[in-house]
Amino acid sequence: MIDIEGAFDRLASSSFRRKLKLRGRELAYLQTWGLDRVMEQGRKFIDERLAPAAPRNDGRQTPWGNHPIFVAQHATATCCRGCLEKVHEIKKGHELTPDEKSYVLQAIQRWLEEQN
Repeated sequence: MIDIEGAFDRLASSSFRRKLKLRGRELAYLQTWGLDRVMEQGRKFIDERLAPAAPRNDGRQTPWGNHPIFVAQHATATCCRGCLEKVHEIKKGHELTPDEKSYVLQAIQRWLEEQN
């Protein structure tokens, strides 16, 4: 796992990741419910969809919209285990450790704070 600054440097060099922004109903959801509530929901999404050693439908498990966490996951390359390995150097094939989950949530929260 690389440091968060290094990860955000990598994300900044990706034209695909840079173009993702929080808009419309996802932005309104964040503004209405607040960052704490959204991150609480995000913890549940990460536990269920990303943390298992072999997530169901890996590579396709994260929707593109309908929740600010999903948009943030694509923007921060925390959407699937392949992106997590490529950008953040968190290897596939094992259940995410508490430190790795915390790192993923930190990346998502930082991106959401920049959007709000």
